[in-house]
Amino acid sequence: MNCCGLLDPEQQPVPLKSIEVQLEVKDHVATVVSTLIYENKEDKPIEAVFVFPLPGDAAVCHFSAKIGQTEIVAEVKEKQEAREEYDDALSSGQQAFLLEESEQSPDIFSLKVGSLPPGESASIRLEYVIELSVQADDGLRFCLPAVLNPRYQPQGSEGASVQVTSVPASQVPYTLSFSARVSSPRPISKVESSCSLDPLQYLNTEQTQAMVKLAAGHKFDRDVELLIYYKDAHQPTAVVEAGQASAKPGTLMGDPVVMLSLYPEFPQAVMSSLASCGEFVFLLDRSGSMDCPTDNSEQQETCIGSARDTLLLLLKSLPMGCYFNIYSFGSTYEHIFPKSVKYSQKTMKEALKKVKQMTADLGGTEILMPLNHIYSQPCIPSQPRQLFVFTDGEVGNTHQVINLVKKNSASHRCFSFGIGEGASSALINGLAKEGGGHAQFITGTERMQPKVMQSLRFALQPVVSDISVTWDLPKKMSVTVLSPPIRAIFQGQRSLVYAQLTGQVLNTGMVPQSSEAAEGCVTVKYNLAGHPSQNQLTFNLKPAEDTGLTVHRLGARTLIRSLEMEEREVRGQQDGRLKEKVVKLSVQSGVSSSFTAFIAVNKDDSKTIQGPMVQRNVPAPEMPWTGSQAVCQAPVKKRTGFFTKARKMFQPSKDAAQHRAPVQYEYEMRGCILRSAVQHEYDRGIFGSAVQHKYDRGIFGSAEYEDGGDVSDSDEYEDGGDVSDSDVQHEYDRGIFGSAVDTVSSYETLALKCGSAGLSSAGPLPKQPHKDPLLQLVSLQQASGCWLLDPALAAALGKTSKEVEKSKPASIKKEVWATILALIWLHGFKMDAKEEWELLAMKAVSWLRAQKAPCVTECIEAGNTLLGCKVQKDALGL
Repeated sequence: MNCCGLLDPEQQPVPLKSIEVQLEVKDHVATVVSTLIYENKEDKPIEAVFVFPLPGDAAVCHFSAKIGQTEIVAEVKEKQEAREEYDDALSSGQQAFLLEESEQSPDIFSLKVGSLPPGESASIRLEYVIELSVQADDGLRFCLPAVLNPRYQPQGSEGASVQVTSVPASQVPYTLSFSARVSSPRPISKVESSCSLDPLQYLNTEQTQAMVKLAAGHKFDRDVELLIYYKDAHQPTAVVEAGQASAKPGTLMGDPVVMLSLYPEFPQAVMSSLASCGEFVFLLDRSGSMDCPTDNSEQQETCIGSARDTLLLLLKSLPMGCYFNIYSFGSTYEHIFPKSVKYSQKTMKEALKKVKQMTADLGGTEILMPLNHIYSQPCIPSQPRQLFVFTDGEVGNTHQVINLVKKNSASHRCFSFGIGEGASSALINGLAKEGGGHAQFITGTERMQPKVMQSLRFALQPVVSDISVTWDLPKKMSVTVLSPPIRAIFQGQRSLVYAQLTGQVLNTGMVPQSSEAAEGCVTVKYNLAGHPSQNQLTFNLKPAEDTGLTVHRLGARTLIRSLEMEEREVRGQQDGRLKEKVVKLSVQSGVSSSFTAFIAVNKDDSKTIQGPMVQRNVPAPEMPWTGSQAVCQAPVKKRTGFFTKARKMFQPSKDAAQHRAPVQYEYEMRGCILRSAVQHEYDRGIFGSAVQHKYDRGIFGSAEYEDGGDVSDSDEYEDGGDVSDSDVQHEYDRGIFGSAVDTVSSYETLALKCGSAGLSSAGPLPKQPHKDPLLQLVSLQQASGCWLLDPALAAALGKTSKEVEKSKPASIKKEVWATILALIWLHGFKMDAKEEWELLAMKAVSWLRAQKAPCVTECIEAGNTLLGCKVQKDALGL
């Protein structure tokens, strides 16, 4: 074999040379064109198979191949028909190209390039359109998935698993280039990314058009994420797009389609008071993959460590009078309380004690079991259920999970968080969409805490009910709504509605000059905290220019997804009419679905290819686990369909599946064995769970994290083994309240003690991260909202107990003084992290007001003097 050119880790030639991506953003809609260059440098014909991620809500609308000067545009056909046509073409020596969506998850696609002769190249063009999601800071998020992590397929789940060939991101044998062109009616203020970008270039003086490129040398170690910011806040808009001239009037593609972007505004009087009730259920992924770093660096905290920090903030920010519970899951699941309990100092303390012990030690990613258990619990009267799901999204049964959430959508709201690179957009967005909540993604160096706290603010907003949308259109016009009913409305967050407009006026392509005929109006009515409310948008019915068929394709994609979900719900109960409807709509609109595929065949008889053909799998990048070793085998397989017989793609070994088993984890994954470098005899057998938590964050494991009280050895560690609690406390956790830590000497000393205790060490101990001063202070807050005046608080403020007590005004109670000092410190030193502590500060202010303490102004002045701040009374909310 001629082995020149690109090779995979098994020294097999890789025919994919490069990927070029061009992004065009118009306001909040993006068109993405990807060009993949294949070249066969072997001495025999090949079939290249590439399984790769796409955004789960993308509308794939074009697929073509160019060989030499010949371009072949693919057609959309029923999936099995397309597969048979592909196989028949290859059997008869023709070139063929097949693109299909996974039946289990709409964010995974398979591309097959068949019968590429020796020495020949092929250029594959793939195009899709997508709406950009609005972030909490009003940025628009675009994500080009570059990482495809293994998806855990629970035993007994429906459908077949996706067979993926993947390599560590550093070993991807092809290149990626990426450029983006942004245009908007409003000026573009900035474009940010977790990846390195070339400087933003404005293309006009109004700064309404700009271009940016990905810096050369992308390492495939993260998804390519862009955050686009416009200078003005988002406004409600409507875009009317003319139908396709060649399509029949009365069909989706033949009639005009309107896209409405609604941004409801709630009355300030309602928003000024957040809810003080609710049942908050937190569901945390503790599968082995959560042990990876949050930003792919060796020194950064892990996903599970960041999640524990976030749970601390969440528990401190909950309102008095609510109910809560915490679930965690892997191959099995746990819950802290048998059922949700009332929030109090006692229950908060107990929960935090359990949270600090949580590690990524539960094996696989079986989320259905805990969800079923949560939904089996009766709802608490007058306490609306709010479900928060934290996961890296590596599941293979996406549709089953989303269907379960939809089935129970009337009883709760679901807020989802995709953690790390490669989190499934189909899962994270689907959970929030069907659960009437909000989705967030945490990638790169982003902190999880501000995004989660933003979602908690949404959860504390009054529940919006009785949502309806009414249309006012000219006579002889009618509307067919393509979008599912609006399930949730949040202050300042966008709701999208697609609708087909039918009628004589629009079909002529002429809009009368009268204002009555030229305009339409849509009204969104809803009940907000017991008050009827509504928002209206009046829009021009004249079709926009230069939109192509973008709106039609997005509308078709929306309707296709709704029909697919409906088909899954009634599968086996009907005669396949819904599937036929999806296939017909997909073929007419040219938009992919789970029941169709793009097929292109080169029927040039002069291109008949002779000789046996071999299959080459193009590897997709995946993220390595922290400290893991991988021994990968990627044998050339016989050419088969995209899906094989159902089995677990990512299956923990029998021992590892046992709950909290003190063993190394072993995972079998497409012929790969991953062995976690974390030794459980080290993490758990000697020091209990505390040591690993100290590595992750430092603050976890301390008694202050539990209840803000004094630190005691008995609180610090359980199951101390041969090393005494006092030794560990002294050497390992010196300076827990803010004093300087000699990390090198203390770790060396601890290593010696570990060795004398018979510890099996796999290498040098990692450096301890600096403790977060904000989390130190937050961990001391009581459930009621106040702080206690004790040495722990003084150290967190950077003062001695004597200094703090001496500065206290005589007439002020200790708890009032302590709480005001904490608030001054937050406003004086941590305004850059206000999103993280704002809710718990509001709770503290409410507590202070209830105390009706005298001399508050004097107290604030004394606090400013002590801490060296200049925080005003009004700024504190007092």
